[in-house]
Amino acid sequence: MFNAPFSFEGRIRRTEYGLSVIIYSTIYGILSAIISPSNSGSGGAEVILLILIIPMLWFFCAQGAKRCHDIGNSGWMQLIPFYGLWLIFQDGESGTNQYGPNPKSIQTSNTSSSQPNPTDGGYQGGYSGGHNNQGNISQQNPSNNTNTGEYKSGDLYN
Repeated sequence: MFNAPFSFEGRIRRTEYGLSVIIYSTIYGILSAIISPSNSGSGGAEVILLILIIPMLWFFCAQGAKRCHDIGNSGWMQLIPFYGLWLIFQDGESGTNQYGPNPKSIQTSNTSSSQPNPTDGGYQGGYSGGHNNQGNISQQNPSNNTNTGEYKSGDLYN
């Protein structure tokens, strides 16, 4: 998350954009409270606030542009009033668009996955529930091929 936060290139998900809004609003509120125009008689406090806010504004605009890209729009669309609310709730385009690959499909490789491997013959541990994951019983025990009409263990699989 927050890969190249000051870049206007690429796409980001709704979660990253929402966190960007929260971070920007929090930092702006803190800086505004610390350097309040009512606390000083000169314009020096406003200049300091402006200098501190410029990088945050760049960050916020870059994140908004990337979110617009995820929807398939130009970054300039974020200048429309209340469009930021739309950016929070609108799902991005699936697949690759002109701005890059879908950020939902970009995942890190996890070699210690707990998902079963479809090539290992099925579930390999715990209670089997009477299921045979190793093949046909008649192939494992050829003497079990006679049908006497009475139920024997494993008959359901023959």
